[in-house]
Amino acid sequence: MTTLSTDGVGAPRATTGIILMVVAMLMIPIVDGQAKYLSAGYSPLFISWARYLVACLIVLPFAAARYGARKMFPAEQLAAHTLRTFFLVVSMTLYFVAVARIPLATATSAYFVGPIVAVVLAVAILKETLTGRKLLSLGLGVVGALVILQPGGTFEPSLLLAFGSGLFFALYMIATRRASKASDPVKTLAFQCAIGALLLTPQAIATWEVPAAADLLFFIGMGVFSAVSHGLSITAFRLTDASTLAPLVYIELIGAALIGYLVFDEIPGLPTVIGAALIVAAGLILLQRENRAAMVE
Repeated sequence: MTTLSTDGVGAPRATTGIILMVVAMLMIPIVDGQAKYLSAGYSPLFISWARYLVACLIVLPFAAARYGARKMFPAEQLAAHTLRTFFLVVSMTLYFVAVARIPLATATSAYFVGPIVAVVLAVAILKETLTGRKLLSLGLGVVGALVILQPGGTFEPSLLLAFGSGLFFALYMIATRRASKASDPVKTLAFQCAIGALLLTPQAIATWEVPAAADLLFFIGMGVFSAVSHGLSITAFRLTDASTLAPLVYIELIGAALIGYLVFDEIPGLPTVIGAALIVAAGLILLQRENRAAMVE
C-alpha cells in the first residue's frame, strides 16, 4: 500500500517530524530564559559560547561512543553543515543580545520573520510544494506574530537584533533541510556543537568571566536543553519538508510568553493572548493536514 502525501513525504514520517519539532520548540524558550537570567551578570557573547561548550561535553562523548572518534562527524556535505552551523551561531548570538534588552515574547515575535522567509526560500531553493493549507497556516502564524508585536506601537531598536536573528534562522532552516537529508542526526548535531563552539571561542575570550558556582546549573541547563532540542529538530527535518515545519516554530512564542511571565514578571497583554491563539491554530491546521493524508491509502 502507498500513502499519498502532497509533499512527497510519507504521512506517518511527516507526522512524527511535526511532533518532534513541537517538542523541540517548547524546549528552546527554557534555554532563552536561562540566557536572559544569566545576561544580568555575563556578556551575551560569553553565554552563547558557554551554551555550545556544554552541549559539546554532552553530545561529543555520546557520538564518539556510538560511531568512534574518527567517524563521529558527517563525512558528506561538510560545506553545507558548516554553513548551517554558521547561520545558527549568528542567529543565536543576535537573539541572546536582544533578549538581554527586551522582553522574551517581544524578541521572539520579531525573530519570527524567520519562518516566513524560510517558507519562501524552501519553495524557491528546495523546490518544495507550497500548498493551500501551508499558506493558511503560515498566514495565521504571521498575523499572530504581528498582533503580539503591535507594529504601530513604540519601536524598540533592539528589535532589529531579533529581526536579524530571524533572518539568519531562516537560512539555517534551509541549510539544515539540505544537509540533513543524507546525514545521521547524531553526527550532524556533534558537528554543529563542535564547530559552533570553535566559531564562538574568540568572542568568548574577549568577554571572558569566570562563572559563579551558583550560575553553573543554569549554564549546564542551557547546554542540555539546547542539545536535546536541536537533536529533535534535526531529526524532524529529515522526516518532513522545511515549508511544513517552518510555521511550527511559532510554538516557541507561546513558551517564551510563559517563561517571561513566570520568571521575569513580564505579563502578556491581550494582544499576546490573541496572537498565541492564532499561532496554535496554525499548528493545528498542519497536524490536521497530515492526519488526513495518513488516512488516504
